[in-house]
Amino acid sequence: MNPFSQIRFLLRITRTHGIVRRYFVVNGFDGALTMLGLIMGFLLSTPASLTVIINACLGAAIALGVSGVSSAYVSELAERRRALSELEDAMVTDLKDGAHAVAARWVPMFIALVNGSAPLIICLLIITPLWLSNAGLVFFISPLYVAVIIAVILIFLLGVFLGRISDISWLRSGIQTLIIAFVTILLIYLFAGA
Repeated sequence: MNPFSQIRFLLRITRTHGIVRRYFVVNGFDGALTMLGLIMGFLLSTPASLTVIINACLGAAIALGVSGVSSAYVSELAERRRALSELEDAMVTDLKDGAHAVAARWVPMFIALVNGSAPLIICLLIITPLWLSNAGLVFFISPLYVAVIIAVILIFLLGVFLGRISDISWLRSGIQTLIIAFVTILLIYLFAGA
């Protein structure tokens, strides 16, 4: 069985597909809003060098990734162990060599990787224009504004993804997440820009 089939099998027997999707969206959304907040803060502050902005954003992205991996691993490992123990009690047998025991060990790691990689990848996508500008690429507008545009687009796309998996209007779901992004921008402008 190839690794992807194995992962799908383990997720199916533990019924954790939905958890993986939720973690991806929730933490991806957290990453996008965090980067949006940081970049808006820099836009409203005394001008800083791109290196300082990149380092601050990269530090936040790494922290979100590490937090996502560690928190999901600890909580999911406990949940999988508990589910395995309950299954063993119900079946009155030791399942340590079975597929459920393998799932109890590997599913938390997979979920943790998804949980940590979602905000990290989204953050890195958002700050890409900053790196490109720092490397010499010239934008027609400030790379900070380009990063804000990318953040807003990614937030919209996460909403579209949510709409697709929940079988509701993808456009409505995308617009709802856009509203959250714009409310975030407005609140930052009102409190930090004042």
